[in-house]
Amino acid sequence: MITGASAGIGAALAAQLAARGDRVVLAARRERELNDLAARIGAGALAVPTDVTRRSDVDRLRDRAIEACGHVDVWVNNAGRGISKPAIGLTDEEFDAVMAANVKSALYGMQAIVPHFVERERGHLINVSSFLSRVPMATIRAGYSAAKAALNALTANVRMDLAATHPNIHVSLVLPGLVATGFRDNAIHGTPPFGPGAAPPGVQSADEVAAVVVGIIDRPAAEVYTNPQHAGVAQRYFQDVGAFERGVEIPPAR
Repeated sequence: MITGASAGIGAALAAQLAARGDRVVLAARRERELNDLAARIGAGALAVPTDVTRRSDVDRLRDRAIEACGHVDVWVNNAGRGISKPAIGLTDEEFDAVMAANVKSALYGMQAIVPHFVERERGHLINVSSFLSRVPMATIRAGYSAAKAALNALTANVRMDLAATHPNIHVSLVLPGLVATGFRDNAIHGTPPFGPGAAPPGVQSADEVAAVVVGIIDRPAAEVYTNPQHAGVAQRYFQDVGAFERGVEIPPAR
């Protein structure tokens, strides 16, 4: 079960899983794109138009998936949306929107599917976060970074709750960095172009990130940075936050 499946990482993940014979349930708001993807990948893919910021939609999504497939083995909370504005300028409406898209949507998914996993005594919950939830490398994404940091905390606490009593239910956090998808264009207020020169190094494709998620499905882990370089960067940041922030250079947007 994949949310945010109509494009980007979600669509790439759905295609890779279907290609190896997994049955996938696809959720997103954009019905036409969702149906087109389901038709392309075949393999019994089920498209369920869903607004994941509505709890009733997410509960209906779970019910449709179980009805169609009998049970759910893996639930991927991948839906999210960025925003381009420094923290001090965020309005109530903007902050509420980014929290709903990135945190409440995942919370609804977790609350919908975990009881099903508990009943079956197995399952795998995967939440897609961001490298920016750990390191402030793009301060224009402050609201998005805050939302993903909240998602990280929820994920860790759910994992700890379940580990004590249900060791066969896995909870994973995926932290991509910069990915070449439509995310930049779909962010609230768009995304300013990068400064002089090309995009920063380390940009991954949606297929590369999806392959990492497939690997976590096969070999569950608590968390993974899809760009291996980012694990070291995050570790350096938390070892000495002040020193890191004094030394880092963030290219200005223009």
